[in-house]
Amino acid sequence: MRALLVAFDPSESAAIAGFGKALGVPCDLLLLSGEPDSGYGAESAKAARLTELPPADALAAGLAEACSGYSHIAAVTSMRAKDVLARLAGLIGAAMVTDAVSAESPTVFKRPIVAGSLVATVEALASPLVLTVRPAGFEPASPAEAAFEAISLHCEGKARRIESSEGGGSRPELTQAKVVVSGGRPLKDAETFERLIGGLADALGGAVGATRAAVDSGIAPNELQVGQTGKIVAPDLYIAAGISGSTQHMAGIKDSKLIVAINTDPNAPIFEHADYGLVMDLYQAIPEMLEALKR
Repeated sequence: MRALLVAFDPSESAAIAGFGKALGVPCDLLLLSGEPDSGYGAESAKAARLTELPPADALAAGLAEACSGYSHIAAVTSMRAKDVLARLAGLIGAAMVTDAVSAESPTVFKRPIVAGSLVATVEALASPLVLTVRPAGFEPASPAEAAFEAISLHCEGKARRIESSEGGGSRPELTQAKVVVSGGRPLKDAETFERLIGGLADALGGAVGATRAAVDSGIAPNELQVGQTGKIVAPDLYIAAGISGSTQHMAGIKDSKLIVAINTDPNAPIFEHADYGLVMDLYQAIPEMLEALKR
């Protein structure tokens, strides 16, 4: 057995290498884009140095060649990873396990089901096996010197990227941030959302998240959606402002170390999960928090 640990960019390297350590088989690290900073204990390290990640079908085709001979191919859970690795599993005829939070052995894994309310133990006897893993379940690997081998991926597919846009700015990536501030539909409009939620996140050096309702209402962009159908986060601190705490949203934040909820409704479901709850209007609470942080 041998595993290929795929990192879409350097920020994912330590997390996916942590899974490799828990897996207990020899591992190689493949960094798709960006400049490598460490091999994180992998037996060998490879860098594709893609200047821009191609569409999912093309990237999956490139990975299909690179993963030949491996028993496990794994990446950190994200919308992009689920898109690419599901296609990869189909191309190479592999079984797939998504959102693994524990590796009991090279064939037995634990993963959340029913929107995170239950944890299933699954045994995958097929080989190769493709996995996406939630980093909160695994201790990140420590940096370690490694010589990266440059490789080429032949990424050819039918899809073509017409346009792409990014939020930009200096905020950390949502799934990797240690502090996340999220807002819900009570923010009313995009300008208010950015002023309050974005302002508090910037003051704390954190990332911005949003509920599905906020995204569907046009208050926040799609890439900020947190939840079962959005991004899974596991920060040290998660602040939920104006969020009721639907099952779908809680499935995306359940691994957060500390949850702080701000809501005017004392009976909001999120207070059942929060470590600290503030029954208060976010339009009053957040400006007061920002003023306190300035002091």
